[in-house]
Amino acid sequence: MPPTLDLPFVRHHFPALSGDWTFFDNAGGSQILKPVVDRITEFLYESNVQLGASYAVSQLATERVAAGAMAMATLINAADPAEVILGPSTSALLRMLAQCVRSTLQPGDEIIVTNADHEANISPWMELQREGMVLKTWRVNAVTLELELADLEALLTPRTRLVAVTHTSNVLGSIHPVRAIADLVHAQGALLCVDGVAFAPHRRVDVQALDVDFYTFSLYKVYGPHLALIYGKKELLLALPGYNHYFIEATAIPYKFQPGGSSYELSYSLTAIPEYFAALAQHHGLPRDADPIDQAFALIQQHEGDLNQRLLSFLHSRPRVRIIGRQTADPADRVSTISFVVEGLSSDQIPPQLDTHRIGIRYGHFYALRLIEALGLLPNQGVVRVSLVHYNTIEECDRLIEQLAKLL
Repeated sequence: MPPTLDLPFVRHHFPALSGDWTFFDNAGGSQILKPVVDRITEFLYESNVQLGASYAVSQLATERVAAGAMAMATLINAADPAEVILGPSTSALLRMLAQCVRSTLQPGDEIIVTNADHEANISPWMELQREGMVLKTWRVNAVTLELELADLEALLTPRTRLVAVTHTSNVLGSIHPVRAIADLVHAQGALLCVDGVAFAPHRRVDVQALDVDFYTFSLYKVYGPHLALIYGKKELLLALPGYNHYFIEATAIPYKFQPGGSSYELSYSLTAIPEYFAALAQHHGLPRDADPIDQAFALIQQHEGDLNQRLLSFLHSRPRVRIIGRQTADPADRVSTISFVVEGLSSDQIPPQLDTHRIGIRYGHFYALRLIEALGLLPNQGVVRVSLVHYNTIEECDRLIEQLAKLL
Protein backbone atom coordinates (compact mmCIF):
# COMPACT_ATOMS: atom_id res chain seq x y z
CA MET A 1 0.00 0.00 0.00
CA PRO A 2 1.27 3.51 -0.77
CA PRO A 3 1.68 5.91 2.17
CA THR A 4 -1.13 8.24 3.17
CA LEU A 5 -1.34 11.33 1.00
CA ASP A 6 0.20 14.36 2.72
CA LEU A 7 -2.66 16.85 2.31
CA PRO A 8 -0.81 19.92 3.67
CA PHE A 9 1.92 19.30 1.07
CA VAL A 10 -0.68 18.89 -1.67
CA ARG A 11 -2.72 21.94 -0.74
CA HIS A 12 0.38 24.13 -0.51
CA HIS A 13 0.54 23.88 -4.32
CA PHE A 14 -2.97 25.35 -4.75
CA PRO A 15 -3.19 28.95 -3.45
CA ALA A 16 -6.97 29.12 -4.00
CA LEU A 17 -7.42 26.53 -1.27
CA SER A 18 -6.14 28.95 1.37
CA GLY A 19 -9.46 30.82 1.25
CA ASP A 20 -12.63 29.89 3.09
CA TRP A 21 -14.45 28.16 0.22
CA THR A 22 -14.65 24.38 -0.08
CA PHE A 23 -14.59 23.38 -3.74
CA PHE A 24 -16.69 20.34 -4.62
CA ASP A 25 -17.40 21.32 -8.23
CA ASN A 26 -14.04 20.08 -9.47
CA ALA A 27 -15.47 18.10 -12.37
CA GLY A 28 -16.40 21.45 -13.88
CA GLY A 29 -12.88 22.78 -13.39
CA SER A 30 -10.17 22.14 -10.81
CA GLN A 31 -8.14 24.72 -8.95
CA ILE A 32 -4.85 25.60 -10.63
CA LEU A 33 -1.34 24.77 -9.50
CA LYS A 34 0.78 27.76 -8.48
CA PRO A 35 3.72 26.62 -10.66
CA VAL A 36 1.39 26.63 -13.67
CA VAL A 37 0.54 30.28 -13.05
CA ASP A 38 4.21 31.05 -12.46
CA ARG A 39 5.12 29.56 -15.85
CA ILE A 40 2.45 31.64 -17.60
CA THR A 41 3.93 34.79 -16.08
CA GLU A 42 7.46 33.63 -16.88
CA PHE A 43 6.62 33.10 -20.53
CA LEU A 44 4.84 36.41 -20.93
CA TYR A 45 7.58 38.42 -19.22
CA GLU A 46 10.58 36.64 -20.73
CA SER A 47 9.59 35.14 -24.10
CA ASN A 48 6.36 36.70 -25.37
CA VAL A 49 7.28 36.70 -29.07
CA GLN A 50 6.38 34.74 -32.20
CA LEU A 51 7.92 31.30 -32.63
CA GLY A 52 10.42 30.14 -35.21
CA ALA A 53 12.59 33.19 -35.77
CA SER A 54 16.38 33.17 -35.60
CA TYR A 55 16.82 35.57 -32.68
CA ALA A 56 17.41 34.20 -29.18
CA VAL A 57 14.12 35.19 -27.53
CA SER A 58 12.13 33.53 -30.31
CA GLN A 59 14.25 30.41 -29.98
CA LEU A 60 13.52 30.36 -26.25
CA ALA A 61 9.78 30.76 -26.88
CA THR A 62 9.87 27.92 -29.41
CA GLU A 63 11.65 25.65 -26.94
CA ARG A 64 9.17 26.46 -24.17
CA VAL A 65 6.11 25.72 -26.27
CA ALA A 66 7.68 22.44 -27.40
CA ALA A 67 8.42 21.59 -23.77
CA GLY A 68 4.70 21.89 -23.00
CA ALA A 69 3.81 19.31 -25.65
CA MET A 70 6.60 17.06 -24.40
CA ALA A 71 5.28 17.35 -20.84
CA MET A 72 1.83 16.25 -21.98
CA ALA A 73 3.31 13.33 -23.91
CA THR A 74 5.03 12.30 -20.68
CA LEU A 75 1.82 12.73 -18.68
CA ILE A 76 -0.19 10.39 -20.94
CA ASN A 77 2.71 8.13 -22.01
CA ALA A 78 2.44 9.00 -25.69
CA ALA A 79 5.19 7.55 -27.86
CA ASP A 80 5.89 10.89 -29.55
CA PRO A 81 5.07 14.50 -28.57
CA ALA A 82 3.83 15.02 -32.14
CA GLU A 83 0.86 12.83 -31.14
CA VAL A 84 -0.34 15.55 -28.74
CA ILE A 85 -2.57 18.27 -30.22
CA LEU A 86 -3.31 21.22 -27.94
CA GLY A 87 -6.39 23.37 -28.35
CA PRO A 88 -8.87 25.60 -26.53
CA SER A 89 -11.24 22.90 -25.27
CA THR A 90 -12.19 19.26 -25.57
CA SER A 91 -15.38 20.29 -27.38
CA ALA A 92 -13.43 22.23 -30.00
CA LEU A 93 -10.85 19.47 -30.47
CA LEU A 94 -13.49 16.78 -30.96
CA ARG A 95 -15.28 18.92 -33.55
CA MET A 96 -11.98 19.37 -35.34
CA LEU A 97 -11.32 15.62 -35.26
CA ALA A 98 -14.79 14.76 -36.55
CA GLN A 99 -14.35 17.11 -39.50
CA CYS A 100 -10.98 15.60 -40.34
CA VAL A 101 -12.28 12.03 -40.05
CA ARG A 102 -15.34 12.92 -42.19
CA SER A 103 -13.37 12.99 -45.43
CA THR A 104 -12.12 9.44 -44.82
CA LEU A 105 -15.66 8.02 -44.62
CA GLN A 106 -18.19 6.89 -47.22
CA PRO A 107 -22.00 7.07 -47.07
CA GLY A 108 -23.23 4.00 -45.21
CA ASP A 109 -20.19 3.83 -42.94
CA GLU A 110 -21.20 3.43 -39.32
CA ILE A 111 -20.24 5.36 -36.19
CA ILE A 112 -21.25 4.34 -32.68
CA VAL A 113 -21.74 6.88 -29.89
CA THR A 114 -23.08 6.37 -26.37
CA ASN A 115 -25.87 8.10 -24.49
CA ALA A 116 -23.60 8.36 -21.44
CA ASP A 117 -21.08 10.81 -22.89
CA HIS A 118 -20.74 14.54 -22.54
CA GLU A 119 -22.30 16.06 -25.63
CA ALA A 120 -18.81 17.02 -26.86
CA ASN A 121 -18.23 13.39 -27.89
CA ILE A 122 -21.70 12.84 -29.37
CA SER A 123 -22.97 15.69 -31.53
CA PRO A 124 -19.84 16.14 -33.71
CA TRP A 125 -20.20 12.51 -34.76
CA MET A 126 -23.97 12.57 -35.07
CA GLU A 127 -23.76 15.55 -37.41
CA LEU A 128 -21.97 13.29 -39.91
CA GLN A 129 -25.38 11.78 -40.65
CA ARG A 130 -25.76 14.75 -42.99
CA GLU A 131 -22.97 13.20 -45.07
CA GLY A 132 -24.75 9.84 -45.23
CA MET A 133 -23.04 8.11 -42.30
CA VAL A 134 -25.09 5.78 -40.13
CA LEU A 135 -25.10 6.62 -36.42
CA LYS A 136 -25.86 4.03 -33.75
CA THR A 137 -26.21 4.57 -30.02
CA TRP A 138 -24.68 2.32 -27.37
CA ARG A 139 -27.13 2.87 -24.51
CA VAL A 140 -26.60 2.63 -20.80
CA ASN A 141 -28.42 -0.32 -19.27
CA ALA A 142 -31.37 1.35 -17.55
CA VAL A 143 -31.19 -1.07 -14.61
CA THR A 144 -27.45 -1.40 -13.98
CA LEU A 145 -26.52 2.07 -15.32
CA GLU A 146 -23.61 0.38 -17.09
CA LEU A 147 -22.39 0.39 -20.68
CA GLU A 148 -22.48 -3.35 -21.29
CA LEU A 149 -19.81 -4.76 -23.61
CA ALA A 150 -22.31 -7.25 -25.02
CA ASP A 151 -24.49 -4.36 -26.17
CA LEU A 152 -21.54 -2.80 -27.99
CA GLU A 153 -20.67 -6.11 -29.60
CA ALA A 154 -24.21 -6.37 -30.97
CA LEU A 155 -23.87 -2.94 -32.61
CA LEU A 156 -20.53 -3.59 -34.31
CA THR A 157 -20.59 -4.62 -37.99
CA PRO A 158 -18.06 -4.71 -40.84
CA ARG A 159 -19.23 -1.17 -41.72
CA THR A 160 -18.31 0.24 -38.27
CA ARG A 161 -15.57 2.82 -38.67
CA LEU A 162 -15.40 4.53 -35.29
CA VAL A 163 -16.69 4.17 -31.73
CA ALA A 164 -16.83 7.22 -29.44
CA VAL A 165 -17.07 6.54 -25.72
CA THR A 166 -16.33 8.17 -22.40
CA HIS A 167 -13.68 6.73 -20.10
CA THR A 168 -15.67 7.93 -17.09
CA SER A 169 -19.15 9.42 -17.08
CA ASN A 170 -19.16 12.93 -15.63
CA VAL A 171 -22.49 12.06 -13.99
CA LEU A 172 -22.18 8.40 -13.02
CA GLY A 173 -18.50 8.43 -12.07
CA SER A 174 -18.13 4.89 -13.41
CA ILE A 175 -14.76 3.89 -14.89
CA HIS A 176 -15.33 2.02 -18.14
CA PRO A 177 -13.02 -0.81 -19.31
CA VAL A 178 -11.41 1.15 -22.13
CA ARG A 179 -8.77 -1.46 -22.98
CA ALA A 180 -11.44 -4.16 -23.34
CA ILE A 181 -13.50 -1.78 -25.47
CA ALA A 182 -10.45 -1.00 -27.61
CA ASP A 183 -9.75 -4.69 -28.18
CA LEU A 184 -13.35 -5.31 -29.22
CA VAL A 185 -13.45 -2.29 -31.53
CA HIS A 186 -10.10 -3.05 -33.13
CA ALA A 187 -11.09 -6.66 -33.74
CA GLN A 188 -13.82 -5.23 -35.97
CA GLY A 189 -11.30 -3.01 -37.77
CA ALA A 190 -12.71 0.22 -36.35
CA LEU A 191 -11.17 3.15 -34.47
CA LEU A 192 -11.80 4.22 -30.88
CA CYS A 193 -12.15 7.83 -29.71
CA VAL A 194 -12.24 8.25 -25.91
CA ASP A 195 -13.33 11.28 -23.92
CA GLY A 196 -11.21 11.17 -20.77
CA VAL A 197 -12.27 14.51 -19.28
CA ALA A 198 -13.85 13.00 -16.16
CA PHE A 199 -11.09 10.37 -15.76
CA ALA A 200 -7.83 12.27 -16.19
CA PRO A 201 -7.95 14.34 -12.96
CA HIS A 202 -8.22 11.13 -10.94
CA ARG A 203 -6.18 8.37 -12.59
CA ARG A 204 -3.14 8.04 -14.82
CA VAL A 205 -3.91 8.09 -18.52
CA ASP A 206 -1.62 5.70 -20.40
CA VAL A 207 -2.61 5.88 -24.04
CA GLN A 208 -0.24 3.10 -25.07
CA ALA A 209 -1.51 0.67 -22.44
CA LEU A 210 -5.11 1.53 -23.35
CA ASP A 211 -4.35 1.17 -27.09
CA VAL A 212 -6.75 4.00 -27.92
CA ASP A 213 -6.67 5.67 -31.32
CA PHE A 214 -7.77 9.09 -30.05
CA TYR A 215 -8.00 10.33 -26.47
CA THR A 216 -8.94 13.79 -25.23
CA PHE A 217 -9.37 15.71 -21.99
CA SER A 218 -9.44 19.23 -20.58
CA LEU A 219 -6.32 20.46 -18.80
CA TYR A 220 -8.22 23.02 -16.75
CA LYS A 221 -9.74 20.01 -14.98
CA VAL A 222 -6.29 18.51 -14.39
CA TYR A 223 -4.92 21.41 -12.32
CA GLY A 224 -3.79 23.41 -15.34
CA PRO A 225 -4.89 26.34 -17.52
CA HIS A 226 -7.95 26.59 -19.76
CA LEU A 227 -6.56 24.38 -22.50
CA ALA A 228 -7.22 20.85 -23.74
CA LEU A 229 -5.38 18.10 -25.55
CA ILE A 230 -6.27 15.36 -27.96
CA TYR A 231 -3.96 12.43 -28.55
CA GLY A 232 -3.89 10.50 -31.80
CA LYS A 233 -1.72 7.63 -32.92
CA LYS A 234 0.98 9.04 -35.15
CA GLU A 235 0.15 6.95 -38.20
CA LEU A 236 -3.49 8.05 -38.01
CA LEU A 237 -2.64 11.74 -37.65
CA LEU A 238 -0.28 11.57 -40.60
CA ALA A 239 -2.98 9.96 -42.75
CA LEU A 240 -5.78 12.36 -41.79
CA PRO A 241 -6.35 15.57 -43.77
CA GLY A 242 -5.35 18.66 -41.83
CA TYR A 243 -7.48 21.41 -40.34
CA ASN A 244 -5.02 24.24 -40.93
CA HIS A 245 -4.05 26.31 -43.99
CA TYR A 246 -3.75 24.46 -47.29
CA PHE A 247 -0.01 24.97 -47.50
CA ILE A 248 0.73 23.25 -44.17
CA GLU A 249 2.38 19.97 -45.06
CA ALA A 250 0.57 16.70 -44.37
CA THR A 251 3.49 15.55 -42.25
CA ALA A 252 3.44 18.65 -40.05
CA ILE A 253 1.84 17.17 -36.97
CA PRO A 254 0.42 18.39 -34.70
CA TYR A 255 0.48 21.82 -36.40
CA LYS A 256 -1.77 20.81 -39.27
CA PHE A 257 -4.55 20.37 -36.67
CA GLN A 258 -3.85 23.68 -34.86
CA PRO A 259 -5.04 26.72 -36.84
CA GLY A 260 -3.17 29.65 -35.38
CA GLY A 261 -1.18 27.33 -33.16
CA SER A 262 -1.91 26.78 -29.48
CA SER A 263 -1.67 29.43 -26.77
CA TYR A 264 2.06 29.86 -26.21
CA GLU A 265 2.02 30.82 -22.56
CA LEU A 266 -0.57 28.20 -21.64
CA SER A 267 1.34 25.52 -23.53
CA TYR A 268 4.52 26.32 -21.62
CA SER A 269 2.66 26.29 -18.30
CA LEU A 270 1.77 22.64 -18.85
CA THR A 271 5.34 21.67 -18.00
CA ALA A 272 4.45 22.20 -14.34
CA ILE A 273 1.74 19.50 -14.27
CA PRO A 274 3.83 16.31 -14.59
CA GLU A 275 6.47 17.98 -12.40
CA TYR A 276 3.85 18.29 -9.67
CA PHE A 277 2.96 14.60 -9.85
CA ALA A 278 6.66 13.70 -9.77
CA ALA A 279 7.09 15.93 -6.71
CA LEU A 280 4.23 14.09 -5.00
CA ALA A 281 5.99 10.76 -5.49
CA GLN A 282 9.32 12.15 -4.34
CA HIS A 283 7.87 13.86 -1.27
CA HIS A 284 6.31 10.60 -0.12
CA GLY A 285 9.60 8.74 -0.46
CA LEU A 286 8.38 6.35 -3.11
CA PRO A 287 10.95 4.17 -4.92
CA ARG A 288 12.85 5.95 -7.68
CA ASP A 289 12.89 2.89 -9.94
CA ALA A 290 9.17 3.24 -10.78
CA ASP A 291 7.32 5.82 -12.84
CA PRO A 292 6.67 8.77 -10.49
CA ILE A 293 3.44 9.74 -12.24
CA ASP A 294 2.07 6.23 -11.75
CA GLN A 295 3.12 6.42 -8.10
CA ALA A 296 1.48 9.79 -7.60
CA PHE A 297 -1.82 8.56 -9.01
CA ALA A 298 -1.67 5.51 -6.75
CA LEU A 299 -1.55 7.91 -3.81
CA ILE A 300 -4.41 9.89 -5.31
CA GLN A 301 -6.53 6.79 -5.91
CA GLN A 302 -6.11 5.66 -2.31
CA HIS A 303 -7.08 9.04 -0.89
CA GLU A 304 -10.05 9.44 -3.20
CA GLY A 305 -11.25 6.01 -2.10
CA ASP A 306 -11.40 7.34 1.45
CA LEU A 307 -13.36 10.37 0.27
CA ASN A 308 -15.74 8.11 -1.67
CA GLN A 309 -16.31 5.95 1.38
CA ARG A 310 -17.06 8.90 3.61
CA LEU A 311 -19.59 10.57 1.35
CA LEU A 312 -21.23 7.46 -0.08
CA SER A 313 -21.68 5.91 3.37
CA PHE A 314 -23.58 9.02 4.41
CA LEU A 315 -25.71 9.09 1.27
CA HIS A 316 -26.54 5.38 1.63
CA SER A 317 -27.78 6.12 5.15
CA ARG A 318 -30.41 8.61 3.96
CA PRO A 319 -33.56 6.76 2.83
CA ARG A 320 -34.72 9.60 0.54
CA VAL A 321 -31.46 9.65 -1.41
CA ARG A 322 -30.87 7.69 -4.62
CA ILE A 323 -27.29 7.54 -5.83
CA ILE A 324 -27.08 7.78 -9.62
CA GLY A 325 -24.18 5.54 -10.62
CA ARG A 326 -22.21 2.76 -9.06
CA GLN A 327 -23.05 2.25 -5.40
CA THR A 328 -19.53 1.14 -4.49
CA ALA A 329 -16.86 3.41 -3.03
CA ASP A 330 -14.11 1.24 -4.54
CA PRO A 331 -11.75 3.64 -6.37
CA ALA A 332 -10.94 0.89 -8.85
CA ASP A 333 -14.53 1.10 -10.09
CA ARG A 334 -15.40 4.77 -9.80
CA VAL A 335 -13.86 8.20 -9.45
CA SER A 336 -14.93 10.63 -6.74
CA THR A 337 -17.64 12.24 -8.87
CA ILE A 338 -20.84 11.37 -7.04
CA SER A 339 -24.35 12.23 -8.23
CA PHE A 340 -27.66 11.76 -6.44
CA VAL A 341 -31.30 12.78 -6.35
CA VAL A 342 -33.54 13.23 -3.34
CA GLU A 343 -37.14 12.11 -3.08
CA GLY A 344 -39.42 15.10 -2.65
CA LEU A 345 -36.80 17.66 -3.63
CA SER A 346 -35.87 19.09 -6.98
CA SER A 347 -32.11 19.00 -7.51
CA ASP A 348 -31.94 22.78 -7.95
CA GLN A 349 -33.14 23.24 -4.37
CA ILE A 350 -30.06 21.76 -2.73
CA PRO A 351 -26.85 23.53 -3.86
CA PRO A 352 -28.09 27.05 -3.03
CA GLN A 353 -28.60 25.91 0.57
CA LEU A 354 -24.86 25.28 0.82
CA ASP A 355 -23.76 28.56 -0.73
CA THR A 356 -24.05 30.45 2.55
CA HIS A 357 -21.72 27.89 4.14
CA ARG A 358 -19.17 28.52 1.35
CA ILE A 359 -19.44 24.98 0.02
CA GLY A 360 -19.57 24.84 -3.77
CA ILE A 361 -21.53 22.00 -5.38
CA ARG A 362 -23.75 21.95 -8.45
CA TYR A 363 -26.92 20.53 -10.01
CA GLY A 364 -28.04 19.94 -13.59
CA HIS A 365 -27.36 17.71 -16.59
CA PHE A 366 -23.68 18.65 -16.97
CA TYR A 367 -23.90 18.46 -20.76
CA ALA A 368 -24.74 14.77 -20.45
CA LEU A 369 -28.31 15.69 -21.37
CA ARG A 370 -29.05 12.48 -23.27
CA LEU A 371 -28.16 10.41 -20.19
CA ILE A 372 -30.26 12.56 -17.86
CA GLU A 373 -33.19 12.28 -20.27
CA ALA A 374 -32.77 8.50 -20.60
CA LEU A 375 -32.84 8.15 -16.81
CA GLY A 376 -35.98 10.30 -16.58
CA LEU A 377 -34.27 12.91 -14.41
CA LEU A 378 -34.76 16.05 -16.47
CA PRO A 379 -38.08 17.01 -14.74
CA ASN A 380 -36.14 16.80 -11.47
CA GLN A 381 -33.64 19.40 -12.78
CA GLY A 382 -31.07 16.65 -13.26
CA VAL A 383 -28.86 15.48 -10.43
CA VAL A 384 -26.96 16.98 -7.55
CA ARG A 385 -23.26 16.40 -8.20
CA VAL A 386 -20.41 16.46 -5.70
CA SER A 387 -17.07 16.12 -7.44
CA LEU A 388 -14.03 15.71 -5.23
CA VAL A 389 -10.37 15.52 -6.16
CA HIS A 390 -7.23 14.64 -4.26
CA TYR A 391 -6.73 18.07 -2.66
CA ASN A 392 -10.08 17.76 -0.87
CA THR A 393 -9.89 16.56 2.72
CA ILE A 394 -11.96 14.29 4.93
CA GLU A 395 -12.66 17.35 7.09
CA GLU A 396 -14.11 19.18 4.09
CA CYS A 397 -16.21 16.13 3.30
CA ASP A 398 -17.50 16.12 6.87
CA ARG A 399 -18.44 19.83 6.57
CA LEU A 400 -20.48 18.95 3.50
CA ILE A 401 -22.12 15.99 5.23
CA GLU A 402 -23.03 18.15 8.25
CA GLN A 403 -24.94 20.57 6.03
CA LEU A 404 -26.49 17.91 3.78
CA ALA A 405 -27.79 16.07 6.85
CA LYS A 406 -30.00 19.08 7.57
CA LEU A 407 -31.52 18.93 4.10
CA LEU A 408 -31.80 15.21 3.34
